[in-house]
Amino acid sequence: MNRNHITWVIAQSLFLAAIAIAAPLWPGDWPKALSLTLGTTAFLYAAWTGLLGVASLGRNRTPFPAPRAGSDLVTTGIYAIIRHPLYAAMMAMTLGWACFWSSPIALGITILFIAFLHAKARFEESLLRTKFKTYPQYAATVPRYLPRLLKH
Repeated sequence: MNRNHITWVIAQSLFLAAIAIAAPLWPGDWPKALSLTLGTTAFLYAAWTGLLGVASLGRNRTPFPAPRAGSDLVTTGIYAIIRHPLYAAMMAMTLGWACFWSSPIALGITILFIAFLHAKARFEESLLRTKFKTYPQYAATVPRYLPRLLKH
């Protein structure tokens, strides 16, 4: 495995740990109804995208941005409506965690983490374009993190 690919995973793990620790260490005092509503909504989206993403990927799943050797391009299941459900799940999960704790510090780290995951997704997409010739067409029709509410 490429050292650069391992660096992505280590950085991702450090972000997750920082958010997990920061939220309870520096909670805020946002209105409870708002915190619980936003947190619950984000966690439900994280569970939906994460569980379906893992189920759809099957043996193709890897923490690294490079696709596994011998893997297939998955475009069915949740991958028919969003390209990166596992990244979407991590984004929503950390957003939900920050909201549950009403933590502005955790929210700030989450915003940085979302930018990091977006960069990782773009890097991964460059690798997918190289490995799978049909990826550009797939990427042109399926959004990255949120399903389209309206069909074109």
